[in-house]
Amino acid sequence: MNCEYRDTILKATNVSLTLGKNVILRDLNLEVKDIYRPGMVTGQVVGLLGPSGIGKTRLFRLLSGIDKPNSGTIVVGKDARPVERGMVGVIAQDYPLFEHRTVMGNLKLAARCAGLNACDSAAKVEAYLKRFGLEDRGDLYPCQLSGGQRQRVAIAQQFLCSENFVLMDEPFSGLDLIAVDQVCKMIVEVANADEMNTVIVVTHDIAAAVEVADMIWLLGRDRDKDGHAIPGAKVKATYNLIERGLTWTPGLTETKEFGEVVREIRGVFPSL
Repeated sequence: MNCEYRDTILKATNVSLTLGKNVILRDLNLEVKDIYRPGMVTGQVVGLLGPSGIGKTRLFRLLSGIDKPNSGTIVVGKDARPVERGMVGVIAQDYPLFEHRTVMGNLKLAARCAGLNACDSAAKVEAYLKRFGLEDRGDLYPCQLSGGQRQRVAIAQQFLCSENFVLMDEPFSGLDLIAVDQVCKMIVEVANADEMNTVIVVTHDIAAAVEVADMIWLLGRDRDKDGHAIPGAKVKATYNLIERGLTWTPGLTETKEFGEVVREIRGVFPSL
């Protein structure tokens, strides 16, 4: 693929987390770089995969600044600022919105929370409504939206708060195959709305992660000489899907290469 990697825009270095006597994460390292394609606006989508109970949610909370690690650093942006709550948007599975506020009201509140004055927040909300295809939905309440529209509002809300970084928790949970494909397309569209946009998707759905992501991180544990898991998860494998030719390709899920990577990742899971 004709692309290059530029500035680091998110990085975790030697991150460890212990809760009580339980080591959750140990010496974890990861990095996201800005992907540049000539003549294109290209954001980044990363899929975070791992077995249940491995620590995905805890890492999610650290990357968003909600929690702090016991050791190590997490920085975001070209200026490598230590992550703080509010710098990275978080989108839960149920796409929570204020039901008593219109779409416009929800987004204006997010803009004001980001520190914009009334005039600037109104202008930015109008721009986001257009960017997310919601121009005719501003006066509606969340209960009047379809599931896909509600999801778009929730994502727009978090981008308004955090500018370029969003974490999505299990966005494919409970969806049929058609809905999963629609959500994948929407995530890619949102990521590519701005060169610096970065979406990290935490999911159990391997096929959906490969369909939507540029990069896959597999979270797992080291093993001792007897094969027993050593407490504390880390990124055990990274799959660069750009280098494998599995990005920006129409009909990707129908290709032999797509199926091979999905099977490869599934085969690794028992050892994580």
